[in-house]
This record gives sequence, structure tokens and C-alpha cells, in this order.
Amino acid sequence: MNTHLFQLIQLTFAICLMSSSGVLGRYITLPTPVTIWIRSVIAVITLYLILKALKKSTFIGWGRHFRIVLISSVFLGAHWITYFSALQAADVAIAMLSMFTYPIMTALLEPLLLKSKFDKGSLLLSFIALVGVFFLVPDLNFDNSVTRGVFLGLLAGFFYAIRNILMKKNLTDHGGLTLMYYQMAILTLLLWPAAFIYNLDFNTQIIHGDWEALLILGLVTTAFGHTLFVRSLKNFTVTTVSILSCLTPLLGTLLAFFILDEVPKGQTVLAGAIILFTAGLESYRSVQQKKRN
Repeated sequence: MNTHLFQLIQLTFAICLMSSSGVLGRYITLPTPVTIWIRSVIAVITLYLILKALKKSTFIGWGRHFRIVLISSVFLGAHWITYFSALQAADVAIAMLSMFTYPIMTALLEPLLLKSKFDKGSLLLSFIALVGVFFLVPDLNFDNSVTRGVFLGLLAGFFYAIRNILMKKNLTDHGGLTLMYYQMAILTLLLWPAAFIYNLDFNTQIIHGDWEALLILGLVTTAFGHTLFVRSLKNFTVTTVSILSCLTPLLGTLLAFFILDEVPKGQTVLAGAIILFTAGLESYRSVQQKKRN
């Protein structure tokens, strides 16, 4: 197996793990900021133990790189809070797919922020993916919760695009594990007041409530899924990773069907076909570009 194919498989596996966030976000009954705080606590402990076991550094200093990680952590926290709020307002398909307009935002923002050239092919595929996304939005009536879910999903996508671009700038000198560990540590500190603001009852709401889902969210979705995703940013352009990630809402919709009995409509199947075509074509393009280089 060549290196690039392995990297592509690693990215695809990360996307599969991350696709569980939609179902978990709908299932967990805690207030969203509390959910994100507990998610960060579980992830930071797991990542710390992994870094120590691998004898990797847990310190990146206090200079420019730390400032970038700090800012990107704020965007990641904003992304998670708006995304999980979207999941509470709408169903999994609508929330996930409105959030997954972020490849379009990334394709437009990456050349501006990183001073790189526009890739016309990726930009075109981004817009094709957007067509697939909007096939999954059944109603744009701004008086209902679905519309609020779409708006929050779009906002979550914007925050996510900024975060990924900032992380791309910082991956030259530091590994994905260390960077994700720092982000989880920062979010743990920033969000800990949520436990007091929402009067968290640890025994009732967690021990006898959502602890299994929170554990999966912190360990599988975040510590493993997001770390693999961050590591993939140094092997592909942010735009390529973003477009391939359009598989996530399709997988999330399938999980919601089997676990939450959310039945996808005919337009969901059409949207899934468009998204799969776009992701597959971008995968092929990325492999060919690597071969040429």
C-alpha cells in the first residue's frame, strides 16, 4: 500500500468516526455548552495519556503557535456549540448538511488567508457538493425550528472552516495529537463555568443519564476522530479534506435512520448520490496530483 493511499484511508476512517456526532448530539439531553465541556474533558484526558504513552511532547511554547492554537480553539468551541444547537433545532440530516457548506467557505477563504492560489477544480466541486447539501433541506420557512437549525448549521460551518485553516498554518512544526490536546485543554478551561451556570447534577444527569453517549463522544468522535482529521490536514489541502468530509452527513443520516428512526426522504438519496460523486472525484484528483508531484 503506497503512502498516499494509506493517508486517504486514514482520512476516510476519521470521517466515519466523526459522523457519529449527529446522532450523539440529538441523543444527549444535557445543555449544549455542558455537553461540549464534558466532551473536551474526556478528550483532553485521553489525548494526554496517549501522548505520554507515545513519549511525545505536550508543550508547544507560548509564542506565535500557541496564539494560533488559542484562537483556533475558540473557533472550534463556537463550531461545536452552534452545531449541537442546530442538531437540537432540526433533525440530523438538516443540521449536518447545512453545516457541511463549510467546504464552500473553505475554498473561498483558504486562498485569501493562506495566500495560496485558487484551485478552480476544487472550487467547482465545492459548489456541486453545495447542490447536494441543499437537496437535503426540505423547507426554508424562517418561522420554524428547521430554519433556525439551518442557520445555526451554516454558522457552525463558517467557524469550522476558519478553525481548519488556522490549524493548517500551524501543522508545520507540531503533530496533530499535540495540537488537538491543546485545543481540548483550552476548551476545558473556557467552558468549565457552564457546569455551574446550568446547575449540572453529576449524579442524575450523567451517571444515570447520558454517560455512555458522552464517553463515545469524547473518546471515539473527538479524541480519535478529530485527531486523525487534524493529522490529515498536513497531507492534503484544507479544501480537499473539506470536500471529502461531505461523506460525514451522508453517514450521519444513515446512523440517524438506524438509531433514531429518522427516515430519509427521496431527495436525501439524490443528495447523497451527488455528495458521494463529488467526494469520490476529489479523492481521485488528490491522488493524481500527488503522483504528478
